[in-house]
Amino acid sequence: MILISACALLLVSTAAKAQVKWGVTTGVSLAQWDGQAVNSLQSLVAVTNGMAQTSMSPGWYFGLNAGIPISEHVTLEPGLYYTQKGYRFRGDLEVPKLNFLGANVSAQVRSHYIDMPVVMRVEVAKGLTLYAGPQISYLAANDLKLGAGILGINLIHQSIPMTNMFNHWDAAITGGVGYQFNNGINFNAGYDYGLTRVDKAGAFKSYNRVIKIGIGYRF
Repeated sequence: MILISACALLLVSTAAKAQVKWGVTTGVSLAQWDGQAVNSLQSLVAVTNGMAQTSMSPGWYFGLNAGIPISEHVTLEPGLYYTQKGYRFRGDLEVPKLNFLGANVSAQVRSHYIDMPVVMRVEVAKGLTLYAGPQISYLAANDLKLGAGILGINLIHQSIPMTNMFNHWDAAITGGVGYQFNNGINFNAGYDYGLTRVDKAGAFKSYNRVIKIGIGYRF
C-alpha cells in the first residue's frame, strides 16, 4: 500500500507539471484461469469422470486513463478500470451444495476487479502505439454461478458468493497495441498476464489471463 501511495503521489505531481490528456475506454473482456483452474473449486464442484471443458468467460470493462507526455512519442498512462474476469467450464459435475448430478452442468466464476495499470505507451508509427507495464488489481466481489439442464433447457440456476476464498489483490503485466485517430477516437487490444495466484490459500496454481478489446476517446 505504501508503494501504491508513493506511485500515486508521483503520478499526480508529474501530471500537474505536464499537459495531461484524459481519456475514457470501454470494451469486452475474455477471461480465463491458467493453471489448475478446475481443481481450485473442488470444495464446491467435483468432476465425476474427468470430463470437463473450460472456456473463456466473456465480460466487459470500462474506465478512465490519463496520458502524461514524456517525449514526443512516449506517454505514461495510468488508468483505473472496472473489469469482469473469471472462467467457466462444463461437464459431468457433482454439486454438493445443490445435491444434483448432471452431464449438462455449467459453472462460471464471475470476478469483479478494479484494475490500476501504469503503462508506457510508445508511438511506433503515425497513430499506431504499443504499450506495456505493471498492473495492480483489487477483487471487489466473486461469485460462482451454477446451472443445470436437460436437452438444452436450463432447469436450475444458483449463485454462490465466494469472495473470501480468493486473494483480494492481484498483480499482473499488461500490454497490447492501439491506434489513435486525430478526432480523439482510439482502439486498443491488450492482454493481462496475472502473476499472483487467485486462490487465497495458495493451494492451487491458478492465475488470471484476460484479453481486452476496447474503444476509447481521448479528450
